[in-house]
Parts: sequence; C-alpha cells; structure tokens
Amino acid sequence: MLRRPLVVLVSAGLLVTAGACAPASLPIEVGPAPTATASQAPIDVDGRPGQVPELKYAKPFDVLEPGSRTVWPGTGEPLERDGSVLLNLYAEDGRDGSELQNTYRSAPASYTMTESSLGNHLFEALRGKRAGARVMLLESDSDEGAEVPVVLVVDVLPTRASGTELPGPPGGLPRVTRDELGAPTVRIPRDAEPPRDLEVVPLVRGRGPQVAQGQVVTFEVHAVAWGSGEVVETTWAKDSPPRSAQVGIGALIEGWDTGLVQQPVGSQVMLVAPPGMAYAGTKSPLAGETLVYVIDILDAHKPMSENEKKRD
Repeated sequence: MLRRPLVVLVSAGLLVTAGACAPASLPIEVGPAPTATASQAPIDVDGRPGQVPELKYAKPFDVLEPGSRTVWPGTGEPLERDGSVLLNLYAEDGRDGSELQNTYRSAPASYTMTESSLGNHLFEALRGKRAGARVMLLESDSDEGAEVPVVLVVDVLPTRASGTELPGPPGGLPRVTRDELGAPTVRIPRDAEPPRDLEVVPLVRGRGPQVAQGQVVTFEVHAVAWGSGEVVETTWAKDSPPRSAQVGIGALIEGWDTGLVQQPVGSQVMLVAPPGMAYAGTKSPLAGETLVYVIDILDAHKPMSENEKKRD
C-alpha cells in the first residue's frame, strides 16, 4: 500500500517508519519476577484510553518495593502465551518526572507474550490480562551506577479486528473469510470484472474512535492481486508484526488515504483499489493491478513531535 518500500515519513519533527512495529527497548531490564503484585507508592494514573497517561506523584520518588497494579481491566481478547502482544508504553524517571519512553510519539510496539520478549516483570504483570487493559509497573533500574526509579504505564492494544460483524460485500466483489486467529483469506469472484472506482467495504465495525487525517494508524493487512488472486503482501505470516503509517498525507496509495479515514478503530475494512488509486504511473510490478486489501485497524493516534512538552 506504500508508494515506495519502507517509506520514511517526516511530520512536525516526528520520524515515523511505515513498516513493521519493531519491539521498543523496554525501560526495565529483564530480571526476576517481583514478589509483590502492587506497590504501596502513592501514584495516580489519569488519562483516557488511547491517550498518553498523566502521572501524578511526589518527586523525587523512590521505589520501595517493585510491583504492578491494574489501572483498568481490558474487555478484549485475553493475552495468550507465545501469542503476539501490541503495546503502548509510557515511562518516567521518578526522580524528576522526565520522559524515558513514549511510543505515542511514533507507534505501538509489537512483542511476543513470553518472558524473553517482555522481561519477567512485564510478563507477570500482563499475565491473564485482556486487550484494552492499562497496567502500571514500578521498578528500579541502574544507570551508570545510579538507581533510577522507573514508573511505566502499559496499554494493551488488540491484535485483530473486533466489533460488530457486518453483511458481506455486494455481488461481484471478493469474499473474505477468517480463521480462528483472525487471519483473512480473500476469494476473487470468477469471471468478475474489477471495479473502476475505489470500493470501501467495512466487514467488522469497531468500537473505537474514527481514524482522522494525519494520524498514525497501526494495522494488520492482507493484500491480493485481482488478476491472479495471488497474495502480494501480508502481515499475518509468522514473525510478521503489524505495521504503522501516517494516513492522509500522501505517503500511502490514494486508496488507503481515502478509504481508511473515518473508519472506527477496531474495524476490519476491505479496500478494492483500481490501478489509478494504487500504483498506476509507478515502476511497481503492480502498476496495472487492481488490489484487494483486507485491513484490521488496531490503533490510531495523533503523533507527538519531539518538541511537544509533556504536561505536568
């Protein structure tokens, strides 16, 4: 769906790679799981789902006992060992409240639900949680011999579309089925002519806010060429994490910029993009193809630039 491979987008000082959601470096080192399940520290975590958490606590802050607590439980799919995990991470240095990590500046990070991927502390904190949960962790880390009190807030995002199932597409358009993990299969109707105009067909209506122009959208995608029925791109393959890109700014093909805006987060949408809304006029081998995309919209947020000040 990109106009060029691994396109790099620059907006308001923010660097966003429109590619796979590579795991972000966690601010807490892998270590033994804590014996405590909650900290007695007086920290308030405010903010709505999908927004950067606001932490309120007296500074400097000392972590007397590492641990975690659930800020709110999720209502989505439960996390499964060895399954994929998509997280937004926000961490502060408890000594002065300075920012240590903030995936809201770019895009969520993808991990595997294992101790080796998440670290023992975060793995234990997320065990048994569901998509939609927000969890706070407290830990001490070392930096050049100094103990750094780390306050980390983790938002668990869905890894597949979830919402209201909608009627199938009208006759003449491809049919989509999904396996038990949510991976789609696209079947092109035999002898049907591809549409001349962009077709936007919601398959699952999510319950999240609508995607807005300029937001960074994180998604799973499965793409098929109409002419051959061959899969030309998919993130549903093993070890292929979700991708993120900024929509509505001309970095994606026109079919995506047009078709994804105003779709609710959590939706699954089929886009049938004729060549003029895809790669026509480019050197891509798909320049003359009508492309069928099945897209699970997992997250959408306005990116933060580096010069935006964190709210106190």
